Amino acid sequence: MISVVLADDQPLIRSALRVLLAETADLALIGEAANGVEAVALAEEHRPDVVVMDLRMPEMDGIAATAAIAAALPDTRVLVLTTFDDDDYVYGALRAGASGFLVKDMGLDDILAAIRVVAGGDALIAPSVTRRLVDTLAGRKPAPAPRPSVAGITDREREVLTLVGRGLSNAEIAGELFISIATAKAHVARLLTKLDARDRVQLVILAYECGLVSPGD
Repeated sequence: MISVVLADDQPLIRSALRVLLAETADLALIGEAANGVEAVALAEEHRPDVVVMDLRMPEMDGIAATAAIAAALPDTRVLVLTTFDDDDYVYGALRAGASGFLVKDMGLDDILAAIRVVAGGDALIAPSVTRRLVDTLAGRKPAPAPRPSVAGITDREREVLTLVGRGLSNAEIAGELFISIATAKAHVARLLTKLDARDRVQLVILAYECGLVSPGD
């Protein structure tokens, strides 16, 4: 059973998601929040598998709430809610520790699938979508300074991180480096551990911020 907390300041959104989750056998709604402060408090109290987080909320926005939850509860995944014109907010949420994002007008089955994907420890955003997102956002804002360090990784891991940052899948990385898919997957797993990244999306953001990839790569 996957436990879920909903955080959204719109009662109609919460109501619709509440009904959806109630009709799904493997998902259990254990709390609802109308702002970021409530979301953090509920997450700390119940330690859910997933927090479905709106971005624009009173008292504390979704980005700040995501950062607080990611810092305090490493096993709780945050799935942000957004609309197509919220790219800057999505970027901020991903950097804060979110494992992906949902668009509010996406299909109900897709929402359920996204919750399951994130609860399973994977990033919601597929490599090709990640590449487009990072390219778009990187073109709007400079890389932060100082840049984070990746000094502790090997030359091969740096190559893999660069390819992850370009949005390549494990199979594509294997083809690029002439290694097996299993070896590519192992390199990615070691990068997640060494760089303390929650998922593949965080590796993409880190690769950009470290200067290993740039817009258009």
